[in-house]
Amino acid sequence: MEDQEQLITLNEEHPLSPLVVMMPSPGMGHLIPLTEFAKRLVLHHNLSVTFIIPTDAPPSKAQTTVLRSLPSAISYIFLPPITLSDLPPDTKTEPLISLTVLRSLPSLRHALLSFNGTVTAFVVDLFGTDAFDVANELNIPFYLYFTSTAMVLSFCMYLPLLDQNVQCEFVDLSEPVCMLGCVPVHGKDLVDPVQDRSNDAYKWFLHHSGRFNLAHGIILNSFQELEPGAIKELQKQEPGNPPVYPVGPLVNMDLAQTGSHECLSWLDGKPRGSVVFVCFGSGGTLSSAQMDELATGLEKSEQNFLWVVKSPNDEIANASYFTADSLANPFDFLPKGFVERTEGRGLMVSSWAPQAQVLSHGSIGGFLTHCGWNSILESLVNGVPLVAWPLYAEQKMNAVLVSEDVKVALRPKVGENGLVGREEIASVVKRLMEGEEGNKLCHQMKELKDVAAKILSENGSSTKLISDLALKWKGKTTTLTN
Repeated sequence: MEDQEQLITLNEEHPLSPLVVMMPSPGMGHLIPLTEFAKRLVLHHNLSVTFIIPTDAPPSKAQTTVLRSLPSAISYIFLPPITLSDLPPDTKTEPLISLTVLRSLPSLRHALLSFNGTVTAFVVDLFGTDAFDVANELNIPFYLYFTSTAMVLSFCMYLPLLDQNVQCEFVDLSEPVCMLGCVPVHGKDLVDPVQDRSNDAYKWFLHHSGRFNLAHGIILNSFQELEPGAIKELQKQEPGNPPVYPVGPLVNMDLAQTGSHECLSWLDGKPRGSVVFVCFGSGGTLSSAQMDELATGLEKSEQNFLWVVKSPNDEIANASYFTADSLANPFDFLPKGFVERTEGRGLMVSSWAPQAQVLSHGSIGGFLTHCGWNSILESLVNGVPLVAWPLYAEQKMNAVLVSEDVKVALRPKVGENGLVGREEIASVVKRLMEGEEGNKLCHQMKELKDVAAKILSENGSSTKLISDLALKWKGKTTTLTN
């Protein structure tokens, strides 16, 4: 009720602004990129934005913290929770997200009709395409905000054809998959949902991918200089292909909003570029055995490190996807004596750290990341080279992009037992932080940082494309009626 009251109040404060409605599917990795896009629309183009959020549970602390920090022209409402209790306990993330959206469509329609003002555009992410039908029924232009790379978008656009032409599992293909303008990708590195074509996760991913071309436009959080080949191909005016707007890199640049944190004071005391930041994102978790190998590898590397530690999970790699918090004390799972042996050289923090502030700190010289696209972009705008350690979703494809194409990352080898071993971890971290290889990656990343700064400047391509969209939306409003 509090959020519904806030929605009414905030929209009354901005009654004349054209309204853009955004619907992120569940997960912080979908909410945060859309908030960054929304902030630019309201701060620079006098638009209002309302987030309508489908859910199967009360909102998490992480969600409400992000939403309450937004400018006053951005309001939000959580739709009534739907139930997923009829689903098997081993249902994968993609069906859970997709069904949360699908079962929320009646509430979404009611919410859209409740606005007395004008709705000028409706924006969803890749798992929200079923909401296109509601927007279309209400005569609202609808757009896809793609929160990953042009390479992954190219794969999604290609997938319906690939599904028709390939009979085997993609992992069994003798040749890598080639998308126009992209480096080849082996089947084992394709997005997680397509690794088992008999699973509902695959069917849902294929379903959404096949609906992308219905959108009035695709807003892409990447940029021409990072993925020139893929974006050039995506922007070709082929029949049935929506226009693509590469507005990236949109990341959180407000370093003041998260306040102080103990890790920042600790970083203040370290030499410039001497610390590797280790973080697997809001959703990523390691197995107990892998956590042990990582701890020992960091110790053996003899490098300074800041590690956001989460409790291990031996079943799935995205156990924290919907919560972002560890349920147990993660330090209890570290090797005996590890904290004492690495005291002064290593700092462990539980579950969360202010990543944007950490990556912008001068002491950070490298980032061991799960390769979530938000994290890669945040590293890029700060010029920090990477160790690419993908866990789930599209992260293996992101790892291919940054290690084989853009060449700003080292990717550790996974052993036959499915683990990245301690010696491999120590070697890769040392190569990144000390070796000539690391220096080359650092130089390449610094060049991309400079390019990104120009793109995000007043006359940059990101600024201009967002301005183009804002002008289009201001000139094409639709009054909602029953």
